[in-house]
Amino acid sequence: MSAPARSVPLPRRRTAAAPALAAGLVAGTLDIAFATAFWALRGVPPLRVPQGVAAGLLGPVAVAGGAATATLGLALHYLIATAMAAAYFAAARHLPPLRERPLAAGALYGLCLYATMTGLVVPLSAAPLPAADAAWTVASVCAHVLLVGLPIAGLARRWVRPAVPP
Repeated sequence: MSAPARSVPLPRRRTAAAPALAAGLVAGTLDIAFATAFWALRGVPPLRVPQGVAAGLLGPVAVAGGAATATLGLALHYLIATAMAAAYFAAARHLPPLRERPLAAGALYGLCLYATMTGLVVPLSAAPLPAADAAWTVASVCAHVLLVGLPIAGLARRWVRPAVPP
């Protein structure tokens, strides 16, 4: 009689995708919670916030789509947040200051993300351009720094390993 073969578990290889996804979920959740709370204080129903994100793809008709377009908006929001985290994580592998100075790097990254989203992405999207609102602008800049840039940079410090030189 032979003994049954025992499988030896292989060590799990950590991929860059899982930490970037986790950071995207954290930053995306903080950001959407902030936006929902901000606009709720102004009487905007919660579904309108993710519908506004979906409007970037669908245009103004997104607000008439109910829960379906809100769900699409949430999916797009988390996709964008995960892409933001993945870009930072990829850069942090090669640029030590992004890992070593998460407060400064994260704050700067949050400002860059705000500028990119409001100066490039939203104007090029199908969403109608929002009216100027100073309170929203100030709050949104702060949110991008504190709730998006800093968490991504902090998690990169913890999870990103330096690239191995060739």
